[in-house]
Amino acid sequence: MTSPKDQQRPLVGMFWMFAAGLSFVGMNALVKMLGTSMNPIQAAFLRYVFGLVFLLPAMHAILETPLTRRNLTLFGVRGVVHAIAVMLWFYAMTRIPLAEVTAMNYMTPIYVTAGAALFLGEKLAFRRIAAIAVAVIGVLIILRPGFRDVVPGHLAMLGTALALGVSYLLAKIMVRDIRPAAVVAHLSIWVTIALVPFAVAVWEPPSPRDLGVLFVIASFATAGHYFMTLALQAAPVAVTQPVTFLQLIWATLLGTIVFHERVDVWVIAGGTLILAAVSFITWREAVLSRGGAQQPTPPQGSETPPATR
Repeated sequence: MTSPKDQQRPLVGMFWMFAAGLSFVGMNALVKMLGTSMNPIQAAFLRYVFGLVFLLPAMHAILETPLTRRNLTLFGVRGVVHAIAVMLWFYAMTRIPLAEVTAMNYMTPIYVTAGAALFLGEKLAFRRIAAIAVAVIGVLIILRPGFRDVVPGHLAMLGTALALGVSYLLAKIMVRDIRPAAVVAHLSIWVTIALVPFAVAVWEPPSPRDLGVLFVIASFATAGHYFMTLALQAAPVAVTQPVTFLQLIWATLLGTIVFHERVDVWVIAGGTLILAAVSFITWREAVLSRGGAQQPTPPQGSETPPATR
């Protein structure tokens, strides 16, 4: 009989995480391009509406999942929190360079780690505290307050990462009682509902071209998270997590070539520090998990959410 360890395929997992990174960067670029012709809140709503098409294969899991009042409350709260994250993210994409969005998004797993210790009773060991401190230094290097202007787009990305962290903590609670596939599917539904009033407030008739771009954005998002799922099935998160650093490289190159954004070595340095902190936590807790010491807090992506954005 083949053990789960024997079934792990590190190279395959790294390949699928590489493909996921390309999908997410492509999605980011299209969102940035769209930001010049459509309100970011309306774009976020339509992106999720199109994303519902990809939920059809999961309808069986949705309909078969019994829901209590507590479940519905958690779904609703998570939908609102995630909707806020999505709106902030779409806004940030139109205000700051792609590389800065990508680098600051790496903070989400750090928020998850801190939140799990503060609200879910998980132990905040020294290694976690040290990794969080390193990640905060990475953010300070990116923002460099006092040496450059911290614009609303930067604040929006800080809010995005924080809101996504809360969303994943809520998911961590919900998957104790509900199948992950149903949690993922319900997220898209509830986020779409939560975005409705905000989209109505800024609504303008979209052009056929914008609708086509939004459908491609939804396709990239779905493909990216599907590839991430394949990566996590093929290899441990500790193996695939470092590959996400390539997203920062692709985002920097794309921002420079397509959007004529300046390459900022401080952003790359700060993003590298943040991802190093995330990768250390992932690797160290994977080691502890294998030894049975404790259950690690899954980093961003371990829930295989359908759409961070």
